[in-house]
Amino acid sequence: MIYLVEDDDNIRKLVCYALSHEGFEVSGYACPSDFWTAMDKETPELIMLDIMLPEEDGLSILLRLRSAAKTEDVPIIMLTAKDSEYDKVTGLDMGADDYIAKPFGMTELTARVRALLRRTHRGEKADGIYRIGDLYVNSEKHLVKYDGREIQLSYKEYSLLIALVEADGRAVTRDALLAKVWGEFYDESRTLDVHIRKLRVKLGEAGGLIKTVKNVGYRIGVDTDDK
Repeated sequence: MIYLVEDDDNIRKLVCYALSHEGFEVSGYACPSDFWTAMDKETPELIMLDIMLPEEDGLSILLRLRSAAKTEDVPIIMLTAKDSEYDKVTGLDMGADDYIAKPFGMTELTARVRALLRRTHRGEKADGIYRIGDLYVNSEKHLVKYDGREIQLSYKEYSLLIALVEADGRAVTRDALLAKVWGEFYDESRTLDVHIRKLRVKLGEAGGLIKTVKNVGYRIGVDTDDK
C-alpha cells in the first residue's frame, strides 16, 4: 500500500491512476487529517508527501513520521514545487528518502517508486542498517525491530539473522551458516534448523521472511507473492 498526501486534485488523481496502472495499491488524501486517520488503521509500504498542504505542511508530517517508532523506517518521497537545492537538502536531511520536484513525469515517478520499494524489500544496507519489508536491523547497535517493535534475540539467533540479511536476498547454504555462526568445523545441521525455528518464532510475523531453499539452505526477503 502507498499513501499519497496531495491537495491538488488533478495531481493526486493522476499520480494515483499512474501507480494503480503499474500494479500498485495506492490511496490519495487531500488533507493531512484524512491521512492520519488512515495511518491509525494501516501502515503503508511507502508514503508520498507534498510540502505545501492545508492544516499541516509536509515537512511537519515528515518529522512526526520519523519521530514515531512505528513509522521511523517507512520510505518517504517528497513531491513538491519547491525545487531549490536548499529545499531538497532540507527535506533529505529531515529524513526523506527521495525528493521529486514538480512538474514531474509519471514514468520517472513510477520508476523511482519501484526503485525505492525494491531497495527496501531486498534489504538495503546503509551504515549497517538493513530493511526487509517492515523488518529493521541495525548491526551497529545490535538492534532488531519489526513494525516499530523491538525484538530480543539470543546471540546465535542474532548472528543467524545477520548472516541472512547480509546475503542481500540470496540463498545461504547450510554449511555457510554453520561455519559463520558456530565455527568452520561444526557440522550438526539439526542445531541450525532448531535455531532457525526459534528465530522465526521470535520474529513473529516477520518470521515468514525467512525462506527455506530446498537442498540448499535459507534466505531472507520479500517475495512478490508475499505482498
